[in-house]
Amino acid sequence: MEEERKDREIMQALRLIAPGTELREGISRIVSGRFGGLIVVGDSDEVRAITNGGFRLDIDFTAPRLYQLSKMDGAVILSDDLSTIRFANVHLVPDPSIHTTEGGTRHRTAERVARQTGKLVIAISQRLERITLYKGDWRHVVEESRVIISKANQALQTLEKYRIRHDQVSQALSALEAEGLVTLQEAVRLLQRAEMITRISEELEMYLAELGTEGRLIRLQYEELVAGLEREKENTIRDYRQDDRRSVEVIQRILSRLSSEELLVLTNVAQALGYAGNQDEMDRPLVPRGYRVLSRIPRLPSSIVDKLVKRFHNLRNLMDATEEELEEVEGVGKARAALILEGLRRISESTLLERYV
Repeated sequence: MEEERKDREIMQALRLIAPGTELREGISRIVSGRFGGLIVVGDSDEVRAITNGGFRLDIDFTAPRLYQLSKMDGAVILSDDLSTIRFANVHLVPDPSIHTTEGGTRHRTAERVARQTGKLVIAISQRLERITLYKGDWRHVVEESRVIISKANQALQTLEKYRIRHDQVSQALSALEAEGLVTLQEAVRLLQRAEMITRISEELEMYLAELGTEGRLIRLQYEELVAGLEREKENTIRDYRQDDRRSVEVIQRILSRLSSEELLVLTNVAQALGYAGNQDEMDRPLVPRGYRVLSRIPRLPSSIVDKLVKRFHNLRNLMDATEEELEEVEGVGKARAALILEGLRRISESTLLERYV
């Protein structure tokens, strides 16, 4: 939970200073001018308690104003919503007993202020022309856009390879579902692949947050690669979890807490779904509930999918159902029943065809 909180805070901070924002424009001007600077994002009683000197402004925030005010030695304090410059040329006096790992005076002050107040503090190094973010007990050095773009492109290539493999495993599982030959191992393997992609996606999201407007093209490619993945992952969990009382959210949380090494072991993924997770159980035959297949039928609302699964319990019963039996489900009707039967038939035929041809 602590790591998740930290990642969320870093993501929020990166979005605040991403290229294309007014704050990043002001910071870029400071870096180009080789002035250095100290910026506190957030005005509170805790912040004011450690300030000394300077002057109050309460003027609208703009990049040129931030740049001009940073020419003075003191810190600049902004409002939480970045709409106003509250104070300028302020001397910050945090508790000197607060532990800091930094060496320079500006960065030592920034880290202590961040720890003491919980606010985002931005330190801009005059000599190294480097931007460092501090909040609470974490720090993050902002790299140059060209470096982040290179890392993002590498992550994108990895994501593309993983997505191709995921789709192959998904197709194989669909064919086994149509034949009624699914075992726990095949279901778990698809979920494992989906979780791997989720982790690469989280890394890419961090890069994209840091790139701001400079990452538009990468974001378009990224969104195309992950389209529909989260929905299929959730439906796979709903199809194969051992107990309906264990929610999708809980299972996803358990999966996210597995280390990279633990995720490679299929029995660990099986345990997340509620199974015993021993090797002998991996060949256990399973019948999916039908969420994943039904979600592929066009114009079929999720509420109807839920009712169908509740009525027929699993995919095998759904595929054996008659049009009249489907019509008995609330909200289905004659036209929708025909649509469901045709959709199930097409999905079954296409998956088997791709598997054996």
